[in-house]
Amino acid sequence: MFDNSEPTKTSLSELGEFGLIDHLTKNFSPKHSSTIKAIGDDAAVLDFKDKQTLVSTDMLVEGVHFDLAYMPLKHLGYKSVMVNASDIYAMNGKATHITVSIAPSNRFPVEALEELYAGIQLAADLYNIDVIGGDTTSSTSGLFISISVFGEAEKDDVVYRSGAKPNDLLVVTGDLGAAYMGLQVLEREKQVFKANPNAQPDLDQYTYLIERQLKPEARKDIPPLLKELGVKPTSMIDVSDGLSSEVIHLCKNSKTGVNLFEEKVPLDPAVISVCEEFELDSTMIALSGGEDYELLFTIAQSDFDKIKGNPNLTIIGHMTEESAGMHLITRANQAIPLVARGWNSMSSEE
Repeated sequence: MFDNSEPTKTSLSELGEFGLIDHLTKNFSPKHSSTIKAIGDDAAVLDFKDKQTLVSTDMLVEGVHFDLAYMPLKHLGYKSVMVNASDIYAMNGKATHITVSIAPSNRFPVEALEELYAGIQLAADLYNIDVIGGDTTSSTSGLFISISVFGEAEKDDVVYRSGAKPNDLLVVTGDLGAAYMGLQVLEREKQVFKANPNAQPDLDQYTYLIERQLKPEARKDIPPLLKELGVKPTSMIDVSDGLSSEVIHLCKNSKTGVNLFEEKVPLDPAVISVCEEFELDSTMIALSGGEDYELLFTIAQSDFDKIKGNPNLTIIGHMTEESAGMHLITRANQAIPLVARGWNSMSSEE
């Protein structure tokens, strides 16, 4: 669960709520001039002047979003920031501030939460984000993490899900499916460990997949890259619940259809290899896996020359009239209705 193996552990009750807050946040210091007041008062004070303010929030729940059997707490802290910052980059903005609220049960000593906050601090430092407040309370079971993220963007730069037009090109960053297959590898090794606690997993061949699951990177590089290329997307969303779900979100919000080409979906060779090992279809994994935190967006056809050949970007389809429907075009050139089979935290299925 966490790296500290010292026999002495500090119970949360020894510090109390406010002592714990002071202890966990003592190393955070503001980096942005927009941070007028951070941790230490009833509310943070921010000044974005003439820019648009972007706000989003996500909650991570133990047993639903993460499993501490294989998720180190430092990685969890890092990932919790990425999950939130990705929403701001999906608006073509810049993440600048977060608040962090946690509810641990009494099975977590102070040292465990130090690991969690070390991951949060690492992410905040690397992504130039100020931690400006939050809350702590207790949980009767497990660990809950809720992060709110604030960002900024020039008014003319903000991109919504609703701006795509027929004939716009559909573009995705990076590659897809690796995070989900990393999760499958970890779940398999967990079951092996349960059966034989002395078994030592050999995960060297799965390094990329496991890293994509345990330590994802939000695409902070994409908004400035697009600006440098002179491209403003017509719509944008991050790929958190699976490619098919996110494409459908863009279509429904923009009132368009889509042709998504199977042969164009970017897959890392490691994903293809491990899908074969697990006897899974790699296209379906890319469509439904989720947690990739890549960016999916549409651009006008006139911007094609500006992005073609860029190693960060792949054109995977085009938008159509709403009446034409939403389709996956298979390698056999068959049009199959696109269905959202991404992860659903409210599903009652076991």
